[in-house]
Amino acid sequence: MKAVHHIAIIAGDYRRSKRFYTEVMGFPVIREVHRRDRGSYKLDLQGPGGVEIELFSFPDPPARVDGPEACGLRHLAFSTEDLDAEIARLEGLGVAVEPVRTDEFDGCRYTFFKDPDGLPLELKEAPR
Repeated sequence: MKAVHHIAIIAGDYRRSKRFYTEVMGFPVIREVHRRDRGSYKLDLQGPGGVEIELFSFPDPPARVDGPEACGLRHLAFSTEDLDAEIARLEGLGVAVEPVRTDEFDGCRYTFFKDPDGLPLELKEAPR
């Protein structure tokens, strides 16, 4: 295996999540397809480092299992050069951001916030 190709996310409210991932997170759209036979959309976004993010809509998807310790994907983490500036940008867009913590193993600062469906997202500051 060479690299992560994509991450797939199912949105509870497609328009809300599309706005979040394109406007708040700033990921450019690669393509958007309406899948008439499934009654859904698939939005391909260019994520950081070449990783694509696939945003899906489905009629009446089940709710996400709550709690960061549930089995399955725990969170998505993105790196940033300036954690404080990125937090200020997110909060300026109305995104609630948790208090900054320091990783006890590598000394890097990080924080968490959530997408519109409650998916935990992490921002970790690259070492200086």
